[in-house]
Amino acid sequence: MTTLSHQVSELLLKSSRNSIDRAAGKFLSLQHEDGYWCALLTADTTLESDYILFQLWLHPPDANGVWNPSSRDKIGRAAQRILSQQNPDGGFAIYAKGPSEISASVKAYFALKLSALINEKNEQALNRLRERIIALGGIQAANSYTKVNLSLFDLYPREGTPSIPPEILLLPGKTLYQMSSWTRAIIVSLAIVHAHDPKRPVPAGFKLDELFIPGKSVTFEKSDPWLSWRTTFIQSDRILKLWERYGFARIRRDAIRKCEHWMLERMKHSEGLGAIYPPMQYSVMALDVLGYAKDHPVRVEAIRQFDRLMVDDGTTLFYQPCFSPVWDTAIGTYALGEAAGALHQTPATGARSAMTRAADWLQAREIRRKGDWSVKRPSVEPSGWAFEFENDWYPDIDDTAMVLLALQHIPASDAKAQAATRQRALDWLFAMQSKDGGWAAFDVDNNWEILKHVPFADHNAMLDPTCADITGRALEALAANGFDRSHPACRRAVDYLIGTQEADGSWYGRWGVAYLYGTCFALRGLRAMEEDDHEPHIQRANEWIRALQNADGGWGESCASYDKGAYVPAVSTPTQTAWALMGLMAGGDTYSSSVKHGIQYLVNSQQEDGGWLEELATGTGFPKVFYLNYHYYRLYFPLMALATFVKVTENS
Repeated sequence: MTTLSHQVSELLLKSSRNSIDRAAGKFLSLQHEDGYWCALLTADTTLESDYILFQLWLHPPDANGVWNPSSRDKIGRAAQRILSQQNPDGGFAIYAKGPSEISASVKAYFALKLSALINEKNEQALNRLRERIIALGGIQAANSYTKVNLSLFDLYPREGTPSIPPEILLLPGKTLYQMSSWTRAIIVSLAIVHAHDPKRPVPAGFKLDELFIPGKSVTFEKSDPWLSWRTTFIQSDRILKLWERYGFARIRRDAIRKCEHWMLERMKHSEGLGAIYPPMQYSVMALDVLGYAKDHPVRVEAIRQFDRLMVDDGTTLFYQPCFSPVWDTAIGTYALGEAAGALHQTPATGARSAMTRAADWLQAREIRRKGDWSVKRPSVEPSGWAFEFENDWYPDIDDTAMVLLALQHIPASDAKAQAATRQRALDWLFAMQSKDGGWAAFDVDNNWEILKHVPFADHNAMLDPTCADITGRALEALAANGFDRSHPACRRAVDYLIGTQEADGSWYGRWGVAYLYGTCFALRGLRAMEEDDHEPHIQRANEWIRALQNADGGWGESCASYDKGAYVPAVSTPTQTAWALMGLMAGGDTYSSSVKHGIQYLVNSQQEDGGWLEELATGTGFPKVFYLNYHYYRLYFPLMALATFVKVTENS
């Protein structure tokens, strides 16, 4: 039996090495000539729906109802993209295989009805969709941002939308910076638009009255007790609406001017405002209501950056929410370095050259300007990396930690410059630790819980809380650069991870779906700090992961986990299988049948070209609201898991 078991293990090791070699080759073939990797980043149909709304804003039909030809064609292709994602029940989901969701469905209805004026082929789909929207609570049940968007065209009553006052920039205590970075970029630009109450034109006779449930209020429904933060903010919203009508015009003008200055400043050294879809769209709208001419350089550049997110092959059109080159390059090159270590080889000349180009590319993108983070850390020297090609106002802790890990494997051309960069980044990483010992994405101590109750907070992203997944990765990066738990910051982070473990043994994952992601990177962080894998919290986590393994040997988790607040199973995915395996191995499990079956799943499901297939969303934008498909996750995370398996098996 021992001999047979040994033979099986050797065969699995051999097939794992072969898979590693093929996956590494596949990934290397995808490198851009400038040295970076950047996969498609896709989401749900709300982006295409918002794009059609934006086209109505930019290029409304003339008095005779005639559309700009370019807009007509693009709207048609975007509508076809939307239609291709319709659920059998008529609605639209916010993640693959998910249930129909009211806001996505309302947005799709608006977009499809508008496109139907151009190409009348959507009547049956619209009828089914309308029935589903009514069943889900009608247009009144949609979220605040959907209603605000429609109110700009007088398609939803203004009194039923939350006030987004530009005066927020006049409040004391830097209130704006208690909100998450992405919320700041959205509400400042949108506040400018909202304050002008533009009532943009729609085609003659275009209405959405059929989506309203008669008798149901269009304003905020109060389900909380009379004495609660939610009720307080709703009452405050009514006061703000009175202020909009009767307040001092000079104060409002000053507030709008401050918002304009804030927005214009953050459009510099960035791929558009915030370098992400919603604020990029709202920034153009803001420029329009402020009176910027169509040929003004700032507006022209804002449109150009927005259009770069479009993927249009002439048949279908869809939008990416942003670009992910730093993230893809850092994780991918780290995975390549791990693969080389597992195969006991110095990378071949071509691979070594590719990794050096990647290191040089990353090196050149260290951010050396102070961004919003410096409001709370004014004396800290700038460093770090953003997620996108250029977004100097918003370096993030996750990308910075991942780049630090990658740079351990990929020496840049200038070793001295790389060492200086690494030291600055480490200092910045330490400075960005929050008081609770964890790390968040962009900010420090971004935890004003009362802000979750403001009426426009239903995008579930008002705050940027510390989380286990980023904290675990930060600890990995620190350990790779020589720090251990004797350092006070590392000790506090270890305590944070132990203290935030769920009762079932898992950790909540904020930026990946969901508990498998959080548990994987919490365990890797603890492993990096040499936590004893016999500790009860490590063993509970291992048991939790093993108990969730699917019959095919893989693991999968639904985005519905965020709604339930606990793990919800799904079909196996290569990405989540890799996370489960890396978590188990970080927790000291290198021998169990669970690990072997999981590795076998990755080996068996690998495609001939070296990659893997994956349909389900495994990335998280805003929990419960917006999910992402990172199209390289299914390549470099399995590569990392296989490399880890080979190394720990050979060393055991």
